[in-house]
Amino acid sequence: QVHLVESGGGLVQPGGSLRLSCAASGIIFSRNNMGWYRQAPGKQRELVAHITNGGSTNYANSVKGRFTISRDNAKNTVYLQMNSLKPEDTAVYFCNTRGIITNGDYWGQGTQVTVSS
Repeated sequence: QVHLVESGGGLVQPGGSLRLSCAASGIIFSRNNMGWYRQAPGKQRELVAHITNGGSTNYANSVKGRFTISRDNAKNTVYLQMNSLKPEDTAVYFCNTRGIITNGDYWGQGTQVTVSS
């Protein structure tokens, strides 16, 4: 079974930083593309950052220059380093991957990020 477990969320002041982690199991991690999504109350889930198995990255325009996605294949973990956080970054952040054979999406349980004074 595929399992994705996010951690690292919490409450932070504007301008602060957090690092999210997503630990994966049930996949050959090094072969999978990984993504971070977020969803705020009343809003659609949106792609925040994406990293391919080869290490190529893409970011939403709203987070470019502030967030960095990376992966450690030895630890089966993908990270999202978030700097210069803004209140509008407040959301539940989800880790995602797509099954190579099934093409089905797999999601973690989410971790809450709250940016507030």
